[in-house]
Amino acid sequence: GWGQIIAYMAFCEVSSKQGPGTPGAAGDFGWKVLTSSNPAVVKSKLNSELANGRLAMIAIIGMFFQEGITGDIWGGLAKSAKIFAFENELGVQQPVGF
Repeated sequence: GWGQIIAYMAFCEVSSKQGPGTPGAAGDFGWKVLTSSNPAVVKSKLNSELANGRLAMIAIIGMFFQEGITGDIWGGLAKSAKIFAFENELGVQQPVGF
């Protein structure tokens, strides 16, 4: 539970040198997620990450705005507006599937 999380955080803090001038101080702990020896590929991957992050921020702000304007979240609006397609059509009825 929470004790394991706190213990792991403490282990991460004390197990690596993070003083000034060490790689840990700059955030470089020896492993990279976006690895490539080609700088163009690295730049492309980083730009993709930035674009996806920005898109996600715009999406969540849009959801906050919608909830602020309507007072309801999207799922509630969808159920009340009955925008789900083919709910009453043959082929999608539970539990037999037709």
